[in-house]
Amino acid sequence: MSKQSYRHPHTHGIIEPALLSSRKGMKAISWSFLALMLTAVFQLIIVMYSGSVALLADTVHNFGDALTAVPLFFAFWLSLRPPSERYTYGLGRAEDLAGLFIVAVITITGLYAGYESILRFFYPREVTAIWAIGLAGLTGFLGNELVARYRTRVGTEIGSAALVADGQHARIDGLTSLAVLVSAIAITLGFPAADPLIGLGISAAILVIAWNSGTTVISRILDGVDPELVRKIRQAVMHVPGVIKITEVRVRWLGHRILTELNITVDPDLSVEEGHQIAMEARQELLFHIPYLSQATIHVDPASASGEDWHCTNDTAPECHEQDDERKKE
Repeated sequence: MSKQSYRHPHTHGIIEPALLSSRKGMKAISWSFLALMLTAVFQLIIVMYSGSVALLADTVHNFGDALTAVPLFFAFWLSLRPPSERYTYGLGRAEDLAGLFIVAVITITGLYAGYESILRFFYPREVTAIWAIGLAGLTGFLGNELVARYRTRVGTEIGSAALVADGQHARIDGLTSLAVLVSAIAITLGFPAADPLIGLGISAAILVIAWNSGTTVISRILDGVDPELVRKIRQAVMHVPGVIKITEVRVRWLGHRILTELNITVDPDLSVEEGHQIAMEARQELLFHIPYLSQATIHVDPASASGEDWHCTNDTAPECHEQDDERKKE
């Protein structure tokens, strides 16, 4: 194998694309914040004029969505900072912390909207300006749908699960805004109780969103990944000539970037330089085939000493004793 055989024709930078993706995310967050804030302000004016609790629930939620852009923007800004001696991986994990804050805000807005809806059953209030309520619901739908498409597109481009989830969240919010339009129609047809009922329905939908989003965010914080991603990493590396097998694969998300560590097994008769070339080719294959991968650390094992059991650092570990026994038998 020549010294140049591991060079892939496609160059995949690490630092600059990461910086660019963070700036794209910040731009998407800024514009979507402005769109949602204008939508919520318009809806708030209609709420004060009409007294619709269903519209109030939707308006509060839209304000909450707009405000969640603040910590997410700050997290993307922190990800632009280079690694330091204290934070050797950089500050990409701030994106996950922002996700926790977003889930908390979503939960609070859902509970508040539900509280207001329940109160309306005990203290009914006449709902006026039905046409304005319908218009506000339609405006909420259009505003959220535009934000959803923008966030989802940019989030997919840069590999930000938080931004994609925020986009999907906005799409669901658009559907809840349509529920406000349904409430206006029901009131017009003589069913005033539809207003608090739909308000409760919107609150329930908000809490379901909070649960699903929270599950995703906590999974990321605990270094959870899609098993399909691990399979793709194994498949990409096994295509590299000289790789006999893969004994260990570890993957984690760091904000909107992926880090992976893996052990590969090679022929024990290869030189150090040849083993290094295989590792470099495996790394290039990963960077080329795995979207959003920022760094790949590859440990090379000879076939005669392959696997984690050969890397024991504590002689008292049970697996070390088992391996010692096997060696004695040999």
